[in-house]
Amino acid sequence: MVTIYRAHGLRVIIFTDDHEPAHVHVFGDGQAKINLIGPDGFPALVWAEGMKANDLRRAVQLVHDQREQFLAKWREIHG
Repeated sequence: MVTIYRAHGLRVIIFTDDHEPAHVHVFGDGQAKINLIGPDGFPALVWAEGMKANDLRRAVQLVHDQREQFLAKWREIHG
């Protein structure tokens, strides 16, 4: 597990032994899994557990804003 970003009380990680499609896990008060490239080409929420709606919106926006950096990190870790 590699922490690739921290902001607004959220921690974004990539598991080193994870699988395609490229995605991140966001932890705060709860957690969410967000694909970096969804069906429309933008990040897409896969699931969320225990996250307040405001934190979830913040997590999705953060991934949207940092998507290119996160994709580069995914490729660095997973090839």
